[in-house]
Amino acid sequence: MNKKANLPPTKDLPSLARLGAQITARRKVLRIRAQICAEMAGISRVTLHRIEKGEPTVSIGAYLQVCEALGLYFALLPLVGQEADIKLHDPEMPHIRIKDYAQLKALAWQLKDDEYLTDAEAMAIYERNKRFLDLTHLDERERNLMQRLIDTRGMEQLLV
Repeated sequence: MNKKANLPPTKDLPSLARLGAQITARRKVLRIRAQICAEMAGISRVTLHRIEKGEPTVSIGAYLQVCEALGLYFALLPLVGQEADIKLHDPEMPHIRIKDYAQLKALAWQLKDDEYLTDAEAMAIYERNKRFLDLTHLDERERNLMQRLIDTRGMEQLLV
């Protein structure tokens, strides 16, 4: 039996990797150890590790069990291509990928590029490190993110 025949198309893998990263980020935000999370979801620690890596061979049921244990719920939404459409997301859920914003990536150098942050976490990084911000090299997308944080979270005015 060809194992590759059971795998989803390659284009689906980034979505699973993003889901795994969001699950990992949520677990860490809640400060829940992996073993405890796995027990809460009724799965093994190894399966949780595979879910957090976004492996396509793990059943959707296992993904859903972990999401439910962490208070994450699926909704069928159109694909969101712009940060401005973030109204569809809960700002308390990790959804800002560090590597998508050059200045944030530079300020959060100690975190993995593929990690996701909540609005509050991103705001805290920007505010703590504002003296290192290079406003002349902000791209439009990151400027929009910062403006949204200012508007919705009361972040101190950073943009000139």
